[in-house]
Formats: sequence, structure tokens, C-alpha cells
Amino acid sequence: MIENSLLDHGNGRRRWLRASAGVAAIIALSAATGWGVASLAAPAAAPDTAKVREALKLRLPKTPIDAINCKGLGGLCEVASKSTLFYVDRAAKYLVIGRVYDMEARQDLTAARLLALNPDLLAAGAARRSNPEAQAEGDPSSSGASARNAAPRQVQLGKLPPNGAITWGPANGPRVVVFSDFHCGYCKKLEAELKAIGARVEERPISIFGAESRRDAERVLCAPRPELALHMAYSGLALANPKPCDTSGLDANEEFARAHGFGGTPVIVRSADGAVLEGYRPAAVLREFLRAAPTPTPKG
Repeated sequence: MIENSLLDHGNGRRRWLRASAGVAAIIALSAATGWGVASLAAPAAAPDTAKVREALKLRLPKTPIDAINCKGLGGLCEVASKSTLFYVDRAAKYLVIGRVYDMEARQDLTAARLLALNPDLLAAGAARRSNPEAQAEGDPSSSGASARNAAPRQVQLGKLPPNGAITWGPANGPRVVVFSDFHCGYCKKLEAELKAIGARVEERPISIFGAESRRDAERVLCAPRPELALHMAYSGLALANPKPCDTSGLDANEEFARAHGFGGTPVIVRSADGAVLEGYRPAAVLREFLRAAPTPTPKG
């Protein structure tokens, strides 16, 4: 049961933990061990990853362990199992399922590692959502190949109000809608890639990182020049407090994101047909994705 639960959570790794939750779920691997309570604080001595591996073999004998890294995570060890990541304390007594954020750098460390393990991982997430049987089996490899080859899912953008968007980029560029958070490191990287391909971007902020993200989204939206304020926000520059304006469009963005299961940012949506890519993509992938938009059928 524990291992199936672990792998099932792994299949949902594309979903970011909402900031309102405040903490990652921590699950005890064994309630009946002779070990003392493990501390998540980093010990003075370097961790013995071989001992961590042996403990995991004892507790999760059916879970393949490809790599273990105990450096730079504040006392946690990152464990890679196929294309899944999870975390344990250095005694491998407690297991943490979720994402690790570097709050100083404002970066999602888990997303970076997942992308390194499998660049197609986030794109495959949407297809896995449509395959509940594979999810129920808890096997991350059962749907991986078919998910990567599946067409992206689609959403209907028509009911989103114009007052929830900041539009930027050349007017004649390929059109794309981006759901983003100004505190998201990968959203900042995506901004640079979208600039590189000359995209016409309709950016719709959603507040993955909570109240501070929402305040910055309102500052950008209500600024005299929202496009300039948007780029300032990504550059880490201080934003002025403009006069209040109608921010109901931000509420609509949040509701749309919840309704479609956008638990993280960025989410890239092709304007032409609503095709979805979840997660950061480099310029070459974005260019190909937008080039693949269907050509409108002439009326008449």
C-alpha cells in the first residue's frame, strides 16, 4: 500500500503543492521500528548514502532506487526512482512527497530535477490525467511512452475576461496564453524564451505562491504600463503601488486554473486551439509548438 501510494503520488508530480497548504505531506515509513525519532536538520557528518539505500531497500523493497543525493537540501535526501522524485530524512524513516523550494532563489528545485530526469515529463502530465487506469496501478512507466506521444489536451479560452491579462510582444508574433506567477523561477526563464521567438503573449497571473504573488499581480495589472511592470516584476525590481483597479480578471484566472487542474506554473496554452503544455520549455520547443497550430478553415 505504501509503495503504491508513493508511485501514485509520483504520477501526480506535475502538480505543484499550493502555497495555501503551507507544508508538504510527511508520511512515516514505519511506525514499529526500533529507531529513534529522526531529525530533518542536517547533521555535522556527511550522510552515508549507502546506509540510506539499505534502509530504503528494507522499507520499500519493490521501489527501484536509481540515485540518492543528500547534499544541499537542509537535511533531506532526494531519491530518484525512474522518473519520480521523493525525499527522505537521513535515517530513511520519514518520507516526504511534494516539492522542495529554495525560497531565497525563488526556485522550484524539484521541478528542475524532474526536468533533468525527463524533459518530456511535464508535457506528459496532461495525457496521464486522461488515463486513470494507469494512475490507479501506480506505475509511472505504464503510461510514460504513450503520454509522450499523445497530443496535448485542449482548453477553451473564450470565456476568460480581457481584464485578467497583460499582453506583450510584437503584435504580429505567434500567439500564446501563459498562466504564470511572478515569483516562479521557471516563469522568468520562459519570459526570455518567448521574447527570443517573438511571441505575442497574453500573460494571465495566478497566485501559486500565495498572498505576495497576488499583491504583485495586482501591482502589475493596475500599473499605468502593465507590460513594463510585468518585465520589472520578473527582473526582481520593486513595483510601485498604483491606484486600485478592477482585479476581477485575476479571480477569473484563478478559477480557470483550478477548474482545469493547473496546480503549478508556467502553463502554456496555444491561442489558436487551446492546446496545453505544462511547465517551462526552451525557445526551439515553443517555436515548434506554436508552428503546429491548426490553420483556420476558410468560411464560405
